[in-house]
Amino acid sequence: MPENKRTASGALGGILGLVGLSTAAGVLLTAAVTPAIAVSGAAASSAITIFDNMPSYLQPDALMLPTTLMAGDRVLAKFYDQNRSPVTFDQVNPVMYDAILSSEDPRYYQHGGVDLIGTTRALLSNASGGETQGGSSISQQYVKNVLVQRCERDAKATDGSDGQPAQTRDEALQACALEAIQSDGVAGYQRKLQEMRYAIQLEKQYTKDQILLGYLNIANFGGVTYGIDAAAKYYFNVPAAQLNVGQAAVLAGMVQNPNRFRIDRKEGSISDGETSWNKAPDGSIDDVDQSTIQALYTLRDNGEITQEQLVNAADGYSETKGRQLYVLSRMEADGKITHEQYVAAAIEPITPQITATDQGCANSGAPYFCQYVVATILNDPAFGATVDDRVDALRQDGLTIQTTLDWRIQDAAQTAMNENAPQSFEGMKFGSTAVSMEAKTGRILGIAQNTKFTQDPTQAESDPAYNSIVFAGDKDTGGSIGFNAGSTFKLFTLVDWLEKGHSLNENLNGRLRPVPNMKNSCYGDWINGGGTIINNFASDPGYYGTPMTFTKNSLNTGYLAMAAQLDLCDIAKVAKKLGVTRGDGTDIEMRVANNVIGDDNVSPIAMAGAYATVANGGTHCQPKVIDKVTDSDGAERPIPDRQCTPGTLTPEVSAAAAYALQGVMTGGGTGQSANPFDGTALIGKTGTHEGWNTWMIESSTNVTTAVWVGNWEGTETLFGKYWNGQQLSNMRYTIAEGAQSAADEFYGGDAFPQPPSNLTRTIQRDLPNVVGKSIDDARSTLESAGFSVTVGSPVDSDMGGDRVAAQNPGGGTAPAGSTITISPGNGQGATVPDVSGNPVSSARAALLAAGFGTVSIGSCEKDASAPAEGRVTGTNPAAGTATNKNTPVSLSIAAKDCP
Repeated sequence: MPENKRTASGALGGILGLVGLSTAAGVLLTAAVTPAIAVSGAAASSAITIFDNMPSYLQPDALMLPTTLMAGDRVLAKFYDQNRSPVTFDQVNPVMYDAILSSEDPRYYQHGGVDLIGTTRALLSNASGGETQGGSSISQQYVKNVLVQRCERDAKATDGSDGQPAQTRDEALQACALEAIQSDGVAGYQRKLQEMRYAIQLEKQYTKDQILLGYLNIANFGGVTYGIDAAAKYYFNVPAAQLNVGQAAVLAGMVQNPNRFRIDRKEGSISDGETSWNKAPDGSIDDVDQSTIQALYTLRDNGEITQEQLVNAADGYSETKGRQLYVLSRMEADGKITHEQYVAAAIEPITPQITATDQGCANSGAPYFCQYVVATILNDPAFGATVDDRVDALRQDGLTIQTTLDWRIQDAAQTAMNENAPQSFEGMKFGSTAVSMEAKTGRILGIAQNTKFTQDPTQAESDPAYNSIVFAGDKDTGGSIGFNAGSTFKLFTLVDWLEKGHSLNENLNGRLRPVPNMKNSCYGDWINGGGTIINNFASDPGYYGTPMTFTKNSLNTGYLAMAAQLDLCDIAKVAKKLGVTRGDGTDIEMRVANNVIGDDNVSPIAMAGAYATVANGGTHCQPKVIDKVTDSDGAERPIPDRQCTPGTLTPEVSAAAAYALQGVMTGGGTGQSANPFDGTALIGKTGTHEGWNTWMIESSTNVTTAVWVGNWEGTETLFGKYWNGQQLSNMRYTIAEGAQSAADEFYGGDAFPQPPSNLTRTIQRDLPNVVGKSIDDARSTLESAGFSVTVGSPVDSDMGGDRVAAQNPGGGTAPAGSTITISPGNGQGATVPDVSGNPVSSARAALLAAGFGTVSIGSCEKDASAPAEGRVTGTNPAAGTATNKNTPVSLSIAAKDCP
């Protein structure tokens, strides 16, 4: 087993390496490249000079390690170019050290970094045209692996802009790797000498055990499996500390040619112990197979194993079995194992238990969240200045990245998705996503999606159930350009309305009518409505109402009326400060009236962040998926900069907006179907765009959930199409309810603050008196003053039906937007004249002249001063009363003698 201290002969070897190797190596090099038996002193001197001038110091780089994404205490995904799990010296079974030293460098603890005996033999054999031999010590092999890893880390694609030929990363990797392991010609010998020079210096800096462990941690064991621990786990499902003799011998034999001797590819078999070995293309038996035959036959012929054991020993892995037997024989010769151990391992069939360390988001329990995290890493300078640097950080730096994913929320949302949405729907490119965000931090707690994750374009093209696009993200964080926001976009008009000091209880004309001209100070100041009519959902004709009712019922025409009193440029600025851009990253512009009701493409994550701002009292938090990053040594690294900005909205505006949005979730509001009614107060908003995109966004004070269901490409309607008895357009409600229910259970929520009175006040306005005006003039006057108008039934009046005979309420003041009833005259009315004080005869004449045909004495009171015929003291109906001319008028009189 390994020795922790160098022996006297080891020290002597080191001295020889430092003092005498320059001459020896120079002579060997000269002999190898000069076609002469004797070497002149000048040639030897030149070779010595070359060796002495070579760099002597090599600092081993940090090992390339997998980066691990964590969600809580569970692994979300791993990414690597080299799958490796470094171990300490004591975490490797000593039998593994014995196996590697006996087969690769039996004099390791005796030489000073270069085994001159082995190197001389190899160089002379190679130079004389004999069988190519390695002759490298463990220290030299370690140096070679350090250089190869450095090559792989530094290999980059080039575009030819530097004047050199363009090459892919794979081409760059192959070129530098070939240079690092070149063994042919002068360049090969120069590399070998440089390797020796580095190895000698390496042994001055590190102990033998450190170098041996470094080699086992860095060495390749086939494919992307690197290091002894990863190899033990991959091939045999045990850690390096639990390897047995036979397993250790397999892995030690593998390092000579890892991809040839790897045992995750079963090839060849022994059918009868005599034939069916792996053969070269020319039909000859491979040397390795020949050695296997001889070793096994010897054991059989000696009676140590049976014919059946011989046949079974290498079944499927004959080449690797040959290498294993070689290692075992060297271990036995060195006294590291007994002959009995050798025989037992020799007859034991190689039985791998392949246990792959899956990498990539396709193997994640939350693949679309994982892919969003990957996109964040590859786009954020916190992980490197260039894209290549960030790729290296993801695949080579051995980072541990703690994400924000909460499996409780993720699993609930994905379950709701699986139960309520198909993975594909015939005739359309159907998609759905649900994202939940912690309102107070911006931390994304889960991303569910209906499709199955793949990064194979062929699979995605042939099967619509597969997709790599993260529907919840945007172009940079998932490959999506977003989806038409529909009425969820009305939030920004609502906020701007409140920021301008308008009240939720102002009455507006929300009836279906041509779109009014709208102001946009950013683009030409005015947008001409042009007589366009924008319809409401389900052909609703609209009504006079308030922003409260418009929000609850999601009335398009009501919000267009609100926008007509605002500046569309300011509405666009509200969207921007709440973190919403188009899905391609460009700013919202609000150039046309349709933008008010959400025909811009936006991402669900951005919209969740906007509604979370309202729920969070006006503090906007940028979406965040990474909580912490540590390197392989446990030191913290910077994380992507994600800020929460207090005061994005004032507390008053956010409280008033929340007050209006609560109405959506209760009392018949459009979002009520998505309310789990679990006692948690919720705000929310629905959205539909032309029938092909539908939304449901809801939020407690702590967690916001945004759900989109629609066409990720195309314009097929969701209405009238069903899956499992549920209309596609209604799936948003059940998915959102399932996700938000879990959020309410685990995160809770508080009551939303009450809105300020100034933003809920009833606005009083001057009310014109329009009696006597034509009906049309009266309507125009009242609507211009901010009131709605209804026309009542005709009333008795001497005016005809084209004029207003009565108004209710009358002139003065009234709540802004309240309804004023105007009534036309019927032309059959008259006004009772004031005849008080007149003699009865003249009063009767005046009433008849006014059109009243029936006049009688009603009551009489004795008055000695009254004229004999009597004096009128009043009328019924009273003077000034407008009434029908057929109405009888009775007189109240005073007379000397009452009849």
